[in-house]
Amino acid sequence: MISDGPRPVAPFSHATEANGWIFVTGQMPTDPNAPDAPLPEGIEAQTIRVMENLKIVLAGIGLDLSHVMMARCYLTDFYGDYAQFNETYQSFFPADRRPARTTIGVTGLALEALVEIDFVCRRPE
Repeated sequence: MISDGPRPVAPFSHATEANGWIFVTGQMPTDPNAPDAPLPEGIEAQTIRVMENLKIVLAGIGLDLSHVMMARCYLTDFYGDYAQFNETYQSFFPADRRPARTTIGVTGLALEALVEIDFVCRRPE
């Protein structure tokens, strides 16, 4: 069980690890320094905040975005936000090292967020 990261919005660990595989819980666009502050406005700002929160969790276990093998992304306005989400998301990964990804439209997320992202990572041997 790994606990570094923003304050959880439900009872979970930020990440768990087994045999070098790390499963990172979906992160919300909350400010880790002000968890009760309103969420950022818009999909771009929320995507950036979610990715920064994921980086905090990864750093807490000695990893970074280069260790991400799979991302699952959840959008509450799939058709309205998909293009801007992609543009923002891809800025975090080099074009030749993007993880596999699934993006899903959902009817709602905790805290009325627009986006949530979780990762599956692999620790180098």
